[in-house]
Amino acid sequence: MAKTYHHGDLHEQLLNAGEQALTEMPVDKVSLREIARRAGVSHAAPKHHFPSLGHLLAEIAARGFSRFIAALDEGADTARDQTPAGRLTAMGRAYLQFATDNPAVYQLMFGQREPMVMTPRLTEASYDAWQQIVNAVAAVTGQARAPMGAIHVWSSVHGLSLLKLAQRIPPDVPLHNVAESQVRMLIEGLQAE
Repeated sequence: MAKTYHHGDLHEQLLNAGEQALTEMPVDKVSLREIARRAGVSHAAPKHHFPSLGHLLAEIAARGFSRFIAALDEGADTARDQTPAGRLTAMGRAYLQFATDNPAVYQLMFGQREPMVMTPRLTEASYDAWQQIVNAVAAVTGQARAPMGAIHVWSSVHGLSLLKLAQRIPPDVPLHNVAESQVRMLIEGLQAE
């Protein structure tokens, strides 16, 4: 029987193959065997890098959170209005764009946790994303109201993103304007408290 050889970074190849599989099939249909097939390696090869499918999915989600944080930072840094409120509003727009551009990873990050394992890296990455929103809201409202404000902002933009992914928003609604006006209304409400 011929051995299957691989060149380069198999860890990275497996993550890329896993992410590709998630874009083409529901998470409950993704398997280590399917990911190995897509990476062009033996079905046993993933076990050398990930103890289980849940660990591999956790790493894909953690990488997703890292990209998510970078996208929100970039949105804030490139906002025309560099006030705290302007930066937070731009983050809302970037949030929606990230979800739209990365639907499979986004749904893995925020959706079904089975069979994903909450590894320390995933726990830290998801907490960092939360803290990013808290910090942006704190710049607008002050630290005392930041956690409650952050959950309002996050859940509102997350809900809009899920509606967009489910194609439940009427086609005549300009989504970027909705995300911006949604965050602006939340900011006004938070500042008025």
